[in-house]
Amino acid sequence: MSEQALYDLAPVLELMLLGLLLALGPLAWVWLRNRSGGSLKRLQALSVLTLFLTFDLVLFGAFTRLTDSGLGCPDWPGCYGSASPMGARAQIAEAQAAMPTGPVTHGKAWIEMVHRYLATTVGVLIIAMTIMAWRRARRLGRAGGAGAELTGAEGTGGALSPWWPTLALFWVCLQGAFGAWTVTMKLFPAIVTLHLLGGTGLLALLCVPAVGLSRAARQQGATVISPALRAGLWLGLALLVLQVALGGWVSTNYAVLACSSFPTCQGSWWPAMDFSQALQIWRPLGLLQDGSNISFAGLTAIHYLHRLAAYVVVAALAGLWWRLGEVPALASQRRVLGAFLVLQVLTGLSNVVLDWPLVAAVLHTGGAAALVTVIVWCLAASRPGALRDGLPVARGEIA
Repeated sequence: MSEQALYDLAPVLELMLLGLLLALGPLAWVWLRNRSGGSLKRLQALSVLTLFLTFDLVLFGAFTRLTDSGLGCPDWPGCYGSASPMGARAQIAEAQAAMPTGPVTHGKAWIEMVHRYLATTVGVLIIAMTIMAWRRARRLGRAGGAGAELTGAEGTGGALSPWWPTLALFWVCLQGAFGAWTVTMKLFPAIVTLHLLGGTGLLALLCVPAVGLSRAARQQGATVISPALRAGLWLGLALLVLQVALGGWVSTNYAVLACSSFPTCQGSWWPAMDFSQALQIWRPLGLLQDGSNISFAGLTAIHYLHRLAAYVVVAALAGLWWRLGEVPALASQRRVLGAFLVLQVLTGLSNVVLDWPLVAAVLHTGGAAALVTVIVWCLAASRPGALRDGLPVARGEIA
């Protein structure tokens, strides 16, 4: 396929229409279920549903990558210039006949296009969220009711700002661009890793208004936590994002099986590794910047960096889980954090010792995304403040 054929915009309108039709189902459900609940309740339901579907999108993106379906349709945004693999049966059959186990097969083409359909649907829902949020903000402004709700006087109103879904809309457009580059740049590891990070970032951006709107619908203010715990949450989030990047680097370079044992690797606590190769970021899949093949020692270094960082991240998140026990109002978040931390450890070990089973690999990506989301949930539901005997100190009170 020529370089010019990598982008074929012929099916754009059909894909946009399909995304709109698919989004009508969730939008109708939100409207019918909350038709008497007011704009706040409808926006809250839409934000939570969009967050849920975005998490599904991240999981299906992992499934697409792990089944080697990322090039199931070698052009973008459609499949051989068609809006679905049905319109490209002849081209797919020809490619599959030439290379039966290659990147283009009927099954892989459908997996890739379903991923694009779901991404388009999420994009439409975020557009709807943005429109609803700005309309509501203008209506509140005209009525003089924006006040504390939009200024965040109690620590949750800031999450109700229409700029959050607007930022998510910008982010999902950028994410779509990275999805296109993933295909047209032939699974360039840095691009695919950034695409994975982008999906995780989109979850975080959608989590903030979902939490703020849910608490506002219940007329519930932010939970006051100590500044130290607040800083611990931010530190945990930073470490987790770094670990997601390292995990994506392992996956996109297919370095998972460079170590097939635990806790040692290749029978050694410090196997032969080439970190200079591991840290070459901008290069094609399987190659170094000089065009030579990446060595097994380089792949081992990529894997081992992720493993070493995992020890630090697991310890930090376990400590965070322990500290959250001091805040009864965040008990739900603490339980979810603990459950996904255990899942993440188990699926990570399974990927190594069970030769990278598909279910464990998909769940490992989902677990990382869920951990990021739950920490953002904690941050969005809380604000720092003075505490005495575990209780917030009222403003103006002498400690």
